Amino acid sequence: MSTTAEQIIPGYIPGAWTIDPVHSEIGFSVRHMMVSKVRGRFTVFSGDIVTGQNPLDSSATATIDLSSIDTGNADRDNHLRSADFFEVDAHKQMTFRSTRVRADGEDYVVDGELTLRSITKPISLRLELGGFGPDPFGGTRAGFTAIGELKRSDFGVDFNAVLEAGGVVVGDRVDIYLEIEAVLNA
Repeated sequence: MSTTAEQIIPGYIPGAWTIDPVHSEIGFSVRHMMVSKVRGRFTVFSGDIVTGQNPLDSSATATIDLSSIDTGNADRDNHLRSADFFEVDAHKQMTFRSTRVRADGEDYVVDGELTLRSITKPISLRLELGGFGPDPFGGTRAGFTAIGELKRSDFGVDFNAVLEAGGVVVGDRVDIYLEIEAVLNA
């Protein structure tokens, strides 16, 4: 007897999905002054997900508008848009393209390529499936949570200042989290 995706993942639905930006969030956190973390998010993004008959044959792409960064502080957001960080005048978008999905015990990992400031690097995101089901509008929804990390210096985002007591103003490691709700395409 063969095992199907529906037996492994209750309610699993193969198909093409579009990310619903109203019910999704792309966020991050980064160490600030070595004592706390600053959190932020991007408010404008789009993407597509294809869930394969075999979940390991699934894929995802996303485009993020870097000018939509929101950390809750306009001055900081403007600095992040400047050449010190994202340089949005020259690099308007960050993109992600998955290269494979793999099992990791009972969990999944999405490996892919992230492009930021015209530099492309591999990234892995730990994936949690939230579920699949009908919505009240006659459509079908799927939910995913993904977490990962990157080194901002790998993408040429290396602005910093040394603190008198040691350490730096902004950490190099950036934690990424995604809460994604997608709609099955008709």
